[in-house]
Amino acid sequence: MEKDLREAALEYHRWPTPGKISVRPTKGLTNQRDLALAYSPGVAAACDAIVEDPATAAWYTSRANLVGVVTNGTAVLGLGNIGPLASKPVMEGKGCLFKKFAGIDVFDIELAENDPDKLIDMIAALEPTLGGINLEDDDQHGTAIISGAAMLNGLKVVGKKIDEVKVVVSGAGAAAISCVNLWCDLGVKRENITICDSKGVIYVGRPGGMDETKARYAQNTDKRTLGEALVGADIFLGLSAAGVVKQDMVVSMADKPMVFALANPTPEIMPELVKEVRPDAIIATGRSDYVNQVNNVLCFPFIFRGALDVGATRITEEMKMASVRAIAELAEAEVTDEVAMAYPGADLSFGPEYLIPKPFDPRLIVKIAPAVAQAAMDSGVATRPITDWAAYRAKLSEFVYHTGVGMRAIFQAARQAKGKRIIFAEGEDERVLRAAQVVIEEKFARPLLIGRPGVIEHRLEKAKLRIKPGVDFDIVNPESDERYRECWMAYHKAMARQGITPAIAKEALRRKPTVIGAMLLKLGYADGLICGMTGQYSHHLGVINQIIGKRTGVSTLAAMNYLMLPGRSLFICDTHVNENPNAQEIAEMTLMAAEQVKRFGSHPKVALLSHSNFGSSNSESARKMSVAAGLVSAMSAGELEVDGEMHGDSALNEDLRREANPDSPLKGEANLLVMPNIDAANISYNLIKMTGGEGVTIGPILLGVARPVHVLTSTATVRRLVNMTALAVVESMER
Repeated sequence: MEKDLREAALEYHRWPTPGKISVRPTKGLTNQRDLALAYSPGVAAACDAIVEDPATAAWYTSRANLVGVVTNGTAVLGLGNIGPLASKPVMEGKGCLFKKFAGIDVFDIELAENDPDKLIDMIAALEPTLGGINLEDDDQHGTAIISGAAMLNGLKVVGKKIDEVKVVVSGAGAAAISCVNLWCDLGVKRENITICDSKGVIYVGRPGGMDETKARYAQNTDKRTLGEALVGADIFLGLSAAGVVKQDMVVSMADKPMVFALANPTPEIMPELVKEVRPDAIIATGRSDYVNQVNNVLCFPFIFRGALDVGATRITEEMKMASVRAIAELAEAEVTDEVAMAYPGADLSFGPEYLIPKPFDPRLIVKIAPAVAQAAMDSGVATRPITDWAAYRAKLSEFVYHTGVGMRAIFQAARQAKGKRIIFAEGEDERVLRAAQVVIEEKFARPLLIGRPGVIEHRLEKAKLRIKPGVDFDIVNPESDERYRECWMAYHKAMARQGITPAIAKEALRRKPTVIGAMLLKLGYADGLICGMTGQYSHHLGVINQIIGKRTGVSTLAAMNYLMLPGRSLFICDTHVNENPNAQEIAEMTLMAAEQVKRFGSHPKVALLSHSNFGSSNSESARKMSVAAGLVSAMSAGELEVDGEMHGDSALNEDLRREANPDSPLKGEANLLVMPNIDAANISYNLIKMTGGEGVTIGPILLGVARPVHVLTSTATVRRLVNMTALAVVESMER
């Protein structure tokens, strides 16, 4: 592992709280009555109910949404036998994936026991606590499911029949055997599968014997090596070691071969080597930097989601098959805007390079979980069958919008960028330097830091950062830059009618970093600008408005903040720009904000807020918001889900909203809250940020500016700087 990445990872795990997970109460414990209900004596009622009917544990405890991720540390995520204690960071990480991707709570359980029988007994004894168990050491089922979906779709692309294809497998461990078992269930003939282990082809009568799982696939064949076995093969499945497949072996395969080289981190053969000799090949790997990534996160959170939601007593083969087919079908569906945004420039239409969905596809949970739940019901293992499927799918869709998946998509999209240049006006600030290192490590932009070289280099050394000026990033020295004359002359020309003399222009281009950054951006020396870490927001905004200006057709700038909260994501507008906007301005900023919300992969649900609730007050402010709601609806041709004026609780609670206005066009919870003035927006944002969001925000996101520019605030953190840089990169790719 690279030293910089290692140190960043250690800091990430250590700060601000050690580890990655915590346990939080889901009920209020604010008074004596709450305590009496939560514990003694009230808790006895829940206990008695479960004694009478154990199934009610799903109603009165968290068990129905609780999975245990269990390991003894002997086979951990490609790290091997590292022991139970060292495996804990991996287990916590997997718990985070369960929570973020599927809303499932997790206890990570590391057991110091290597005896298989004792280990099984220990895990089985956990059954009353957990709704499901995921064995980290037994992750082969996910590989089997994803590879199975890729195989089915690959056969569609090449036009071959599943019961006729010849498959050669490199590797005979648990993952490989799990894959071929499932592939046989899908229709591959066992007699058409040749497996090779470290000793070569597994064949009938091979000296030294073999275990039962290998013996099941032993063939009557005179082929003894992997190279011999691959002659005429239609599919190669690798779950073994790096580099075991050579180009001449691929050449010998059948027409339109499928090469699934899944060894990590280095495949059995690199995709570019395959393409050199077999341009007709379809390739899959376990890596995110190549097409057709076989990634277990595509399935395991959603399989457990479906299983838990129907109270499945076990994961059946039918449930696994249902997930295979759901994943395969999703790859053939039209790609949504959210997915396309995460992978700009990539061909995401069904075909050789798009056999399986991408990990950031928000439809995975809506597609897989219901399929698994239905299969559990059909196979007789569901204890709480679903009756209202429309409501269930709607609930899953709401979860997608609540979890803030959009920032993951933004990062993924930014990583696809090539050579984007983002200016940081406050390049001497240590937060900027640390953010620049992350941006460089993530490889989604080349930072341009405005500042004095000596100061920057000193602070890099003091912070023990290893990024190098001129190598990893560039410095714009205000005291000496070859573009100085071009910039001050262009600035003077643009601002001559606003009191900017040549002398003032020269001074500004020496001493005002935001002016320098804005001019470099305007003249095409960069693709985006981040500023505002020091000084007043209004000052930086004024510079941007003067030099960069507004987008064509835009008359009002605005700022929006994105809050990622437990259980929901909220966008609040306008937090920083317009003190008391009129109805027309509110309508325009609402449409721009809704456009930005879509960029984050969320469907905008807009509430225009007020102290008035659907006409309960006739104040000027209330009338303004009501008029604005009508303007937004008309300007969007009714396509935007919007209503107002309304109270904040009505925006976030559909039942309350329906009581006040049964005919409201807004469905579910609003996620874009538009305020009547800057005081309401900024106060609300800061209060929610600190009390509900642990300070994790994205923004301020500047709306309506002609180029990718974002003005931050003095409280911006390194994480927020990185997030806003990624957003600026994505915006630069779209304009």
